[in-house]
Formats: sequence, structure tokens, C-alpha cells
Amino acid sequence: MQTKKLLLMKKLLVSVALFATLCLTAQTQAFTAVEFKAKDFTQKDIAEAFDKVFEGVKMNQAGVTLERLWMGSTEGMTHRIVWMSTLGVDMVDEGAISPDKNEAFWSKMNNYIEEWGTGTSGRILSWQEADVKETPYVHIWDIKVQDQNQFKKGHDNIVKSFKEDFNGRFVGFGTYDIAKPNGASHWVIVSGKNRNDNLMLYDKLQKSNKFIKLIQERGDFENVRDFEIEVLKRKL
Repeated sequence: MQTKKLLLMKKLLVSVALFATLCLTAQTQAFTAVEFKAKDFTQKDIAEAFDKVFEGVKMNQAGVTLERLWMGSTEGMTHRIVWMSTLGVDMVDEGAISPDKNEAFWSKMNNYIEEWGTGTSGRILSWQEADVKETPYVHIWDIKVQDQNQFKKGHDNIVKSFKEDFNGRFVGFGTYDIAKPNGASHWVIVSGKNRNDNLMLYDKLQKSNKFIKLIQERGDFENVRDFEIEVLKRKL
């Protein structure tokens, strides 16, 4: 089973944009995320292997991140890799990552990873970019949304109305389309400098009557779970 999962991960990096081949919708962003449990004291080695395999590689309207899972992680998973792409556009040009370089990367990863976890794919419907070095701690909510269009409109109104508070933070909303985690249909993210920075943001916003009203205007939804990640590496 472990060998099969490793082969799947290799295929994801070689073809890189697995999800991008499924649809030619112009300018829609998509992602594939795969969790894993790293062996003790190997995070630095994994980060170095990540830097090495993507060194000098040009990304085409795409990116990939190495992330540390913190609060809310499940089944002992410690990290995840997230590939992001524009649907219909290859993440990298053919041959950008040589077979030898790719094989060396996964050989190292096999030594550093104790167990592969679950994976999921979806789309990014709303996104505010930021500097990952400034706000690397990301809070993610997995949710079940009743009306996607209503929720997106409400989400965008919140980000616009509280522009100053969200300034410098990643803020996003999107879908889970393949392998929905615990039945979640969508996700929301907000980033901060650290956990305390995010808690201070929530404390301020939740004291605003306007914010509470806009939250309600997103419509009915159910929280499935939430978790926290730290972005260790990001290649764009």
C-alpha cells in the first residue's frame, strides 16, 4: 500500500497538474493537497529536498507549497504538499523537472516519510494574495455550504468591507470536488503572523455588528472541522 501511494505521489509531480488535465475552464485555479506523516526530525531534510527539486523551475500560473500541520491535524499526519494550477495550463513545461531529479526527490522523500495520508482536489473561487513570509500561519475551515453562490458573494463582501483588517493576509474560499474530506463541500482560509495574530483578528471582527450581519448573509452552512497549517516553503 505504501509503495502504491509513493508511485501516486511521483505521478503527481511528474504530470504535476493532475487536475489541470480534467477541464479547460479559462483562468479557474485548482489545487491538489496530499497529507503525510514525516519521520521524527526530518522536516529540515524535507524542506531542503523541496528546494532542490524546484530549484530553477519556472512555474506556469501555478505554485506548490510544503506545509506543516498543527492544531486540528488528523490520523497523526504532520505535513502536506499542495499543488496549485490554472485549469488547462501545465504547471511546468515538459522536461522542466528531469526524470533523474524527480527520482532523486522521491527517493529522499521515501526515507523521510513514515506514512502517506489522504488527498483531495478542488477549485479556488475567491483569493486574496499575500506575503507568505509575513503571514505563514493559515487557519482553514472545512464546511458544507448550502448555496455556493450566496456564500461566495457573502465571503467577498466580508473581505471588501473589512479590507483594512484583512490587509496583508491570505483570504480564500473554494471547493472540494474530489475526495471531499469528511463530506465537506468547501473551505475558507485566513492567514496571520501566528496563532495569536489570528485570534486577535477574530476577537476584533466578532465584536462588530456589521461583521456578524455579513456572516449571516453567507447563508446556511455547517462546520465540518478546522485546522491550522504553517507554510514552510512556497514555489511560484
